[in-house]
Amino acid sequence: MTSSRRRPLRSTLLLGPSAAVLVLAAAGCSVGGASPVAVPTPSPEAAAYCEALHAELPETVVGLRRSDPSPDSELTSGWGDGAIVLRCGVPRPAKMDDPQAEAVEADGVSWMLEQPEGSGPRFTSTYRKAYVEVTLSEEYAHDATPLAALAGPVGRAVPDRL
Repeated sequence: MTSSRRRPLRSTLLLGPSAAVLVLAAAGCSVGGASPVAVPTPSPEAAAYCEALHAELPETVVGLRRSDPSPDSELTSGWGDGAIVLRCGVPRPAKMDDPQAEAVEADGVSWMLEQPEGSGPRFTSTYRKAYVEVTLSEEYAHDATPLAALAGPVGRAVPDRL
């Protein structure tokens, strides 16, 4: 978005799938091994939004079939055996306090981009009543299609923080 009173992040970019590829390419992603997915422990309010999101999520993302991680939880979802992992109800990342933090917008949902060392990019929704985290493996690190595919369900199930 070009401006908003709610945008403390340094830059917010409007991205379609093509433009977001450039942001992802700049992230300099590296290979991350498959590891167990930690189940978040959100507040009851956030958990209710996450339950609604779980019901909205697609069966396939970029041609990958849904394969939710263990343990079984409505707070975690996955596609392609860990290639794309979504966790709902995660804590607010400390990086959101950084005035230099970068954000991208995909299909009406603002996402903060982080590049954890030794893994693919991690995006966390901003300005929502529950924080949703999406991690991508290196194979999909330069493809914004997964993020765009998940933005619609997030936008419908998790309301904006007013």
